[in-house]
Amino acid sequence: MRLSPPVPLLLGLLLLQGVLRPLRGDLVFIPSVIRMSGPVVSASLVGGTEDVTVSLTQLRDEMGLLPVPTCGELNNETGDWSLTVTPTNSLEVTVRLKRDLQSCSSNETDPFLEAPCIVQTLLVSAFHNTSCLAHLLIHVEIYANSSLGQNASENVTVIPNQVYQPLGPCPCNLTAEACDIRCCCDQECSSDLTALFRESCFPGVFGGDVNPPFDQLCSVQMAHGVPDWFPFLCVQLANSPFLGYFYHGSISSGHQVSFDMYLHTDLKDFSDFGYKQGDPVMTVDKAYFTIPQVSLAGQCVHNAPVAFLQNFDVQCVTNLEEYLERDGITSAKIKNGAMGGIVTPKVIYEEATDLDRFITNTETLLSTGPAPRNVNVEEHYIFRWNNNTISEINVRIIRAEINAQQKGIMTQRFTVKFLSYNSGNEQEWSGNPGYQLGKPVRALSTNGTNNVTTLHLWYSAGRSLCSTATVKPILFGENALSGCLLEVGINENCTRLRENAVELLDSLVQVTHVAMRGNSNYNDLSDGWLEIIRADALDAGTDPPDSNVSGICLDVPAQLNIRILFSDAGAVEGMTQQEILGVETRFSSVTWQFQCGLTCEDKADLFPIGASVQFIKIPAQLPRPLTRFQINFTEYDCNRNEVCWPQLLYPLTQYYRGEPYSQCVAKSLLLVSFIVLAVFLSNPWIRIHKA
Repeated sequence: MRLSPPVPLLLGLLLLQGVLRPLRGDLVFIPSVIRMSGPVVSASLVGGTEDVTVSLTQLRDEMGLLPVPTCGELNNETGDWSLTVTPTNSLEVTVRLKRDLQSCSSNETDPFLEAPCIVQTLLVSAFHNTSCLAHLLIHVEIYANSSLGQNASENVTVIPNQVYQPLGPCPCNLTAEACDIRCCCDQECSSDLTALFRESCFPGVFGGDVNPPFDQLCSVQMAHGVPDWFPFLCVQLANSPFLGYFYHGSISSGHQVSFDMYLHTDLKDFSDFGYKQGDPVMTVDKAYFTIPQVSLAGQCVHNAPVAFLQNFDVQCVTNLEEYLERDGITSAKIKNGAMGGIVTPKVIYEEATDLDRFITNTETLLSTGPAPRNVNVEEHYIFRWNNNTISEINVRIIRAEINAQQKGIMTQRFTVKFLSYNSGNEQEWSGNPGYQLGKPVRALSTNGTNNVTTLHLWYSAGRSLCSTATVKPILFGENALSGCLLEVGINENCTRLRENAVELLDSLVQVTHVAMRGNSNYNDLSDGWLEIIRADALDAGTDPPDSNVSGICLDVPAQLNIRILFSDAGAVEGMTQQEILGVETRFSSVTWQFQCGLTCEDKADLFPIGASVQFIKIPAQLPRPLTRFQINFTEYDCNRNEVCWPQLLYPLTQYYRGEPYSQCVAKSLLLVSFIVLAVFLSNPWIRIHKA
C-alpha cells in the first residue's frame, strides 16, 4: 500500500530530526520511524530523559493532510492503542494494540484478506512542559490473519499415506491460514498475490517441486530428444524419490510418545513343540523371558527377550537414582520346550568385592539414611540345551550393598550362554566342523601352566583401570578394540613400566596354539591346531641408552595387534564352513611422557594401553586376473559406471539369485514370444501383408 503524499514529507522531517539531534545531545527516538505489521512495537528514547513526558496520539488524515503535532497533554491510551514506558539506561517505549485481530474480519473462512485490517498513523511525542523534544512516527498496516497476532491451529492434522503421496507437498508453506511470500505452491495465496512474486518463487523441493520427472519416465518423451527404443524401456508409473522419506503414519496428534516396549497381548507361543534357534524363550505365563540387552542404537533395552541358542555379553549404564530392581529370577518358571515342561532357574548369589569397578561418580554421604539396599552389578545365565529343549538354567548374580541414598553411575553386565547338556564349559564347541560367527576362538597352551582355552580382550568398567579390568573372549568374525588405563608416576622407572605393559598385554594371549576348526580336540595337538606367530617379541628388561630423563620413557609397549586369517573350507548341508589359517600377534611401542598441568606434581598419570583383533578373509581361490580388454575399456566395468551392459539380461546371468534358473529361462522365453507377436501385429507388418 502506498503512503499518502504528506506522510513521506513528515517521514523525511523526522528522519532529519533523528540524525541531527544526537549530534547536539538532544532527545531522539531510535528508530524514529516504524512500519508496524504486528500488535506490538518498541523503540528507545535516548538523551537527557529527566523530566520528560511521553504521550501517544493518533493522527487522522483529513483531506490528504496530517495535523501539526501538539505537545503538553499526557495521553497514554488512544482508542485501541496503549503506551507503556519502561525506564532503563534509556526509556523503552512500547505501543500495543488492545483489541483482538479476529474481530476485524467478517469472514473468518477467508484464508487471506487482500485489504489490511488496520491502517492508522500514530505519533509518540516526548516533551517537557509544552515544548516538543522528539517524535516517533508509527505507520500501522496490520492484516487480520497475520501470523504474529494469531496462534496456529492445534487441531489434529491428517497425514497422507507416505507410500503414495509425499508428506510435504509444499514445504515452504510455513504459516497457517496465511499466504507465504514467494511460496507459489501455497494454496492460501490468491491468484493476484501469487502474480506479484511468481517470477521469484522458491526453487526445488522447498518450493514444492517434490515430484520432479526423471529422464526414464515415459511422459517426458516429448520434452527432449530420445532414441527410437525409448518407449520399450521407459517407466510408465510416476514415482518420487521422497515417497516414504518422512514420518509414516495417518494422524499426527499431540499425545506424548511412550518409549516402553510394546508386546502384543496375544503372543504366538510355539514353545510346547520345541524351540528353534532364534525363538524367544517363553514363561508359563505366556510372556517373554527378558534380560537387559543393547539395541542396535546402542541403548540398553531392559525388557528384551532372550533368543534360543543366541549368546550375548552386554553392559548397561544406569543412574543409581533411576535404578529399579528387576522381578525375582528365583520365582520365574520357564517352558523347557516340551509339552507341559517347566524349568526353574538355580540362582547363586555372590558379593562384589570392589565397588569401584561398577560404580563411578559417587557422592559421599555424610548423614546415615535408611537401611542399605542391594543392587545387581552382574548377572550370568547359563542355559543347558538338549536338541530343541532347555534342560537346566543356572544363574550367578553378583550384587553389591550400597547406601539407600547412594548417587552415581553404575555399570551392569549381563551374559547369556547356551551350552550342550553333556558338555563342560571348557569343552564347548565353537562350530562343527567350521567356526560359527560369534563363537569364541578356541585355543590351548602346551606349557601346561594354565587352563586358558581362548584369546581375550579387556572388558573395562568403572574407571577403566587395568588393575580392575576383566577380560572377555575373542569372538570369531568380530573385529574389536579394547583397552585400559595404567597408573604411572612422574618418577616411574622405565624398565618397570615396560615390564608392566608387556605383562598386561601378554595376559590377553596366554596360549600357544589356536584351533583351525570349531571342534578341534583339546587332547590331540595334531587335530588342526596352529601355533601362534609372535612377531616383534619385546625384551622388557632392555632400556634404550637415552631413557634416563625423568618423566619420559622410550619404546613402551602400548598396543597389541592380533590378526587372524580365515577362509571358506567347503560346505556341509549347504552351510559354508570357515576355518582359521593363521594367527599373528604384534606389539606397537610409543614414547611415554608425563603430562603436567601448570606445575608437575608427583601424582599418578594415566597411560593408555590397548589391544585390537582383526579378522582377514583369504579367498579360497585366487580371483581371475583382469584381461587387457577389461583394463583398457572401463566403460564396460559395472563397478565404475552407472550403465552395466554385461548385465543387460540380468535374470539370465549367474548373479541373479531371486528365482531358480529354470523359471527365469521359461519367463524369458514367454516374454520373447510376446515381443515377437507384438512386432508381427504392428502396423509395418500389416502394411507389408496388404501390399
